[in-house]
Amino acid sequence: MSRINDTRVLLSICDACEERFYRMRETGHEPDFFGEVKPYADVSHQAIADWADEMKSWIVKVKPRYVHAVQVDSLKDSMTQFVVQSFYKETGKKRFILSINAARYTLQTVLNAMANEEGEHKDD
Repeated sequence: MSRINDTRVLLSICDACEERFYRMRETGHEPDFFGEVKPYADVSHQAIADWADEMKSWIVKVKPRYVHAVQVDSLKDSMTQFVVQSFYKETGKKRFILSINAARYTLQTVLNAMANEEGEHKDD
């Protein structure tokens, strides 16, 4: 159950980053790195790293059909970047949104794979 909740937490981080990105562009706010960016990034990066480690173990154990370790690594790299980028209005919109959408797609794919795994184990 924890894997599902952790994956949903990452989806909420994606949503928060997108909302912050638009808010920063609208307001023109310049964030204080040590007061705003770093504390949020530290917590988010830890959640992302913990999730990635947990998923890699799960992938080895379960061998889901549509989820692979390289996707987890890519998502980890992408999310750690856009968490920080979301605070800055200078961030390019197109690439930022594409990164978030790719992360959401991967996270949803993971949720679907976990749901399929649970469905298969109910028959046992």
